Amino acid sequence: MPEEIVAKHGLQAIQRVFKQAKAQKRAAFIPYYPVGYPDYETSVEVLAALAEAGADIIEVGVPFSDPLADGPTIQAATQIALQQGTTPRMCIKAIETIRQRNIQTPVMLMGYANPFMAYGYKHLTSDAQHVGIDGLVIPDMPADEVDTLQTLVEAADLGFVHFVAPTSSSERIRLSAEKARGYIYLVSVTGVTGERQTIATELRQYIASIRLVTQKPIAVGFGISTAEQAAEVGAIADGVIVGSALVKSAEKGVQAVYQLAKSLRDALNAS
Repeated sequence: MPEEIVAKHGLQAIQRVFKQAKAQKRAAFIPYYPVGYPDYETSVEVLAALAEAGADIIEVGVPFSDPLADGPTIQAATQIALQQGTTPRMCIKAIETIRQRNIQTPVMLMGYANPFMAYGYKHLTSDAQHVGIDGLVIPDMPADEVDTLQTLVEAADLGFVHFVAPTSSSERIRLSAEKARGYIYLVSVTGVTGERQTIATELRQYIASIRLVTQKPIAVGFGISTAEQAAEVGAIADGVIVGSALVKSAEKGVQAVYQLAKSLRDALNAS
């Protein structure tokens, strides 16, 4: 694998992001966007636009036919991507394409377990290293069921995000925190992704309960859609994850995604 890619990407790149954001007294901005929506070429341009807008980490979505954790906006977008033939291999190719444009923003490949299993875990982690993917995010793979992939991820020195939610037991929080590489994904509400009018008032308490067992960065997702909400969450979390609102804005074109992303990123400077 190219030495320059190994030097720039992987777990250490993710850790650098949170260290730099902390030094700047702000949360990291982590947008999500699926490859293949509204078409492959446009999605690549959106990924580039997110980097230009100041994303600290980009979660690149792999479309799947049964996305249990996704709300209607992302479900609709990924179904369109699937209808156009988007595959995990194409998603990796999209990341390779932005790397060839010298976009070095850390990238997490986010998808469900079945497509990754079909791709082959060894193949997945090898290709991730080769093209400059920094880590994996798999919503439907509990921390107690990841041993095979976890071993490969660690050997490849990649990040591996694990999830906790308001319903998580203290044991589940402890296990997810122990196995997380890079950051922990805190689902801010029960249910699926999507825009919401308010952020859970218990969020500060959720974050405090996780900090009792780990000092790893905590990024909050599900339901954040406005600059005001991003600033609110950014004041108490290490990272702010936004997906549905950005996907929805793509209906108006790449520039609309850029403008929303920039407003979300700018809001974190003041949080």
